[in-house]
Amino acid sequence: MADRPSDPEGLERYIERNVQELALVVDEFADRVHPKKVAQRGADRLKEEAGQVAKAVGALVRPSADEEGDDVPGGGGVDKRLVLAGVGAAVTVTALVLLSRRRKRR
Repeated sequence: MADRPSDPEGLERYIERNVQELALVVDEFADRVHPKKVAQRGADRLKEEAGQVAKAVGALVRPSADEEGDDVPGGGGVDKRLVLAGVGAAVTVTALVLLSRRRKRR
């Protein structure tokens, strides 16, 4: 409280400065909790995670140089169609679970 001025004009400037700072904080908070912004951040996070999963699946499916002919039947490699079907099933189940949770909240 020692930094607060004692003269009326200085006190008005001090109060106005504090009001402006408080308004900025309130605006920032309102922007942070706005439903549209929250949904956008969630969608961005989901896209990022989906990209990471796609990279991981791509690395799993893509044969290395020494395994080139291994995804023929009996070759011991990973069948790309099987992996893609599994990923598709996992994405579908995840989407259905999220959709059902969303409906239950309403």
